[in-house]
Amino acid sequence: MDRIVGIDYGRKRVGLAVSDPLGIFASALDTVHSAKIIDYLEKYAEKENVVKFVVGYPMNMDNTPSEAAKDVDAFLNLLRKHFPDVPVETEDERFTSVLAHRAMIDGGMKLKDRRDKSSVDKISAAIILQSYMDRQSGQGCPAMPPSGIPDSLVSTSGRIRRRR
Repeated sequence: MDRIVGIDYGRKRVGLAVSDPLGIFASALDTVHSAKIIDYLEKYAEKENVVKFVVGYPMNMDNTPSEAAKDVDAFLNLLRKHFPDVPVETEDERFTSVLAHRAMIDGGMKLKDRRDKSSVDKISAAIILQSYMDRQSGQGCPAMPPSGIPDSLVSTSGRIRRRR
């Protein structure tokens, strides 16, 4: 069955998410050490038909690539080298960690479990992938502005608000 793989790349860990066969829903898959990501993806691609990779791309608020973009660019080149027949697209990953934390709180995850950074990484990957699929289908969430950040979390200055 066809799968789209969402990737939240980091220097230490890589969060992974996968689409359902119809490309409607994204689910958190796993968190893998960065040094082992290509091996993991190759094994996954042996079991599932990966039709696309969607990689979160770190951007600043002024729409310029952030400092971490250099690491992601290097990973994108590596991914394209190892999977030349699989299209690779990028998706703005701004605020995905904030949204992942909010999802864990709203889902009732215990504080101890929320501190596990691997959980944040794979949930962030699911948010990146879901955002991509929604945008591609024209079915963006009506409660979300085009930036993907709920208005309730953004102050008039453009900064993320903390819920109290």
